[in-house]
Order: sequence, then structure tokens, then C-alpha cells
Amino acid sequence: MATTRTAQTHWEGNLLEGKGSVALSSSNVGAFDVNWPARAEQPNGVTSPEELIAAAHSSCYSMAFSHGLAGKGYTVAALDTKADVTFQPGEGITGIVLTVKASVPGLSEEDFQAAAEDAKKNCPVSQALAGVKNITLNAELV
Repeated sequence: MATTRTAQTHWEGNLLEGKGSVALSSSNVGAFDVNWPARAEQPNGVTSPEELIAAAHSSCYSMAFSHGLAGKGYTVAALDTKADVTFQPGEGITGIVLTVKASVPGLSEEDFQAAAEDAKKNCPVSQALAGVKNITLNAELV
């Protein structure tokens, strides 16, 4: 069954001096301020599209990785995934680094690395971000 999730943004002003708010409408868990300085300089308590993409990518990757491992008969004790999304003004998103540390009892390093790469390739958010030329993965079995 297909699902649709919705976010909604209200924006006022021009790009460099304007400001907005993005609401996570489907879940209704909150609204978050957005502006250009948070995107191109320091966050200062304001989010950016890239931070929201990082949240989507790290959570989707974790779900895909745990699902893939379960399909191979492994039980994940813990997965900690970080996504660093790099934005270059004038160029856009230039790279994403996924870093995962996982505790999976009984899993060999070789099988772990293969499953980690498979999750990166098959995570729906990774597929949606296929236009990003440089998506890398650092995976550590702990």
C-alpha cells in the first residue's frame, strides 16, 4: 500500500534576507524555522533543507540496513547512523557521507560490509538522491 507524507513551507521575503517555517504536516510533530544563513553559514537554531535531507537519509538507511540484515537471519542489537549532507552555494548538494556503527552479533566483517553497501544502494532515500554525485559510506561493526 502506498503512503504519502506531507510537509508544508511558508516563506516571507527574498532568498538572502527572508525566512520561513516548514511544518511536518503528516505527523504534526512540529514546525521548524528555515532561512538562508542556516543553509549557507551557521545553523544558529534554524534548520535547512540539507539537514532535513540528512534526517531522512540516516533514518531510511537505518531501516533498510536492519531489514536487509533481518532477511539474512541476523538480529540487530543497535545501529547508529549519521548523514552529513554538504551544500555548496551555487552548486547545490555536492556530497553525502553516511557513517554507521552497528552491533550485530554473529555477523562477519565481510558480510557486514556487503550488507551495509546493499542498504546504501537500495534505501529509497538513497535512490531518490541518485543525482548527488558523491554518496559515500563508512561502516563500522562494533
